[in-house]
Amino acid sequence: GELQARRAFQTGKSKPLEFRLNQLKSLHRFINERRKDIADAVKKDLNKVSVTNSVLFNLEGEINVAVERLTEWAAPRPVEKSLVTIADEVYIRPEPLGVVLIIGAWNYPWVVTLQPLVGAIAAGNAAVVKPSEVSSHSAKLMEELLPLYLHEELYPVVCGGVSETQELLRQRFDHVFYTGNSTVGRLVMEAAARHLTPVTLELGGKSPCYIDKNVDLTVACRRITWGKFVNCGQTCIAPDYILCEPSIQNRLVEEIRKCITEFYTDDPKNFEDYGRIINQRHFQRLMSLLEGSTVAIGGDSDESQCYIAPTVLKDVTGDSKVMQEEIFGPILPIITISGVDEAIQFINDREKPLALYVFSQDNKLIRRVVAETSSGALVANDCLVHFTINALPFGGVGKSGMGQYHGQHSFDQLSHLRACLIKKLNMEAANAMRYPPHTDKKLGWARIFLLKQVNLGRLRRMAMLAMFTALGAFIVQVRCFTVVPNLWSADQANAGGPNLFLQILNIIVLLQF
Repeated sequence: GELQARRAFQTGKSKPLEFRLNQLKSLHRFINERRKDIADAVKKDLNKVSVTNSVLFNLEGEINVAVERLTEWAAPRPVEKSLVTIADEVYIRPEPLGVVLIIGAWNYPWVVTLQPLVGAIAAGNAAVVKPSEVSSHSAKLMEELLPLYLHEELYPVVCGGVSETQELLRQRFDHVFYTGNSTVGRLVMEAAARHLTPVTLELGGKSPCYIDKNVDLTVACRRITWGKFVNCGQTCIAPDYILCEPSIQNRLVEEIRKCITEFYTDDPKNFEDYGRIINQRHFQRLMSLLEGSTVAIGGDSDESQCYIAPTVLKDVTGDSKVMQEEIFGPILPIITISGVDEAIQFINDREKPLALYVFSQDNKLIRRVVAETSSGALVANDCLVHFTINALPFGGVGKSGMGQYHGQHSFDQLSHLRACLIKKLNMEAANAMRYPPHTDKKLGWARIFLLKQVNLGRLRRMAMLAMFTALGAFIVQVRCFTVVPNLWSADQANAGGPNLFLQILNIIVLLQF
């Protein structure tokens, strides 16, 4: 566990860029060579196939970006200098934190466990990987196969249930990366606090989906149906509920019904790629959420198979049972509101969600929702796809989580960005200005000037403007005296020549202050 990984980290083996790149390439090879084994394990855990392939492609893309850009990410990052530091080296140096604990989740057992590992390896850390015991087939496969591809001591895999996780959390890590629900997230944060260990918590919440009445409902419903029912609704950024005006509710239900049939046939239960609820405990929790609501689509279930049909509820209110917790299953409530004003108020009255979706052809309305709400991410006119864009940080805000990852955001999240200032021992006369004033009273004015924060970038821009001003003035004078020599009298020339142009340019220079 932690002790073995820390001893391996202290050897310094994980720090060289060449080693990190080799480990990342080995991880890529693992996914590529064991794709069928991984898909079989996920099929046993969650009864899904096509989603697994697309998720693995996304994970491979994440590794490729890290391999291509690691040298750039890990390089010292120069910062802007002042007059005080103009002769010094001033930069930020990304450094490994140490040993990272990664606690994965069961809904996407490979991507939410291995994607943080990509960031940990890229940043030069050691990492203890703890896959979720709920997706047991995937966890067992990860424990068996990952050590065949990655350094076994630097990146051990620890399987087990609650007691094993609690034991890991009693140990001291340099960062804890947890993906899961907010209840366990609080326990993780509490355990980490005993060691003052920073945490990244990728949690969830109820992600709203507002649909404008003037939107193309056919397109909107295709995208919402896919985003909601993929992986049987067990996605942390799935649309949790719909907000729309009463006038479009019935049309919305019919369009979603068509999409469910198109995606999963008339018999989703026997469709090979419609998933199952992970276990009976979650099945029973989800079925209880239906109490007191009107089923518009679906509602069928089979506890022996942990099957719940794609289900849509209509005329739901904010007080309904289904609105009291994150659904995390194939149940989509529709809540009617009077318009965008009430939608924004409804969203802001609740905890900040991990994602917020808005479907509208009105860019002004979309910008308003962006400006007047808060969420981990906001996506207009689509669902889930922001997770695949590694240039965007993925993470929550408030109760939906803290910290962020994907692409360089993973690297920075799992690095210490160390401030470095390298000065020289010469030029002591200049340094004397920072010493007590009585040592040299003549330097008082210089001390005030040099220690004042000066924007060197602005000085450079001003210098360039002054240079172009002088050049422009010279050209004007040459043209005036060579092309139209009689334009200026000798007295006017002695008085300053074409000084109006110079005066205007001087005013421009002064405005830079």
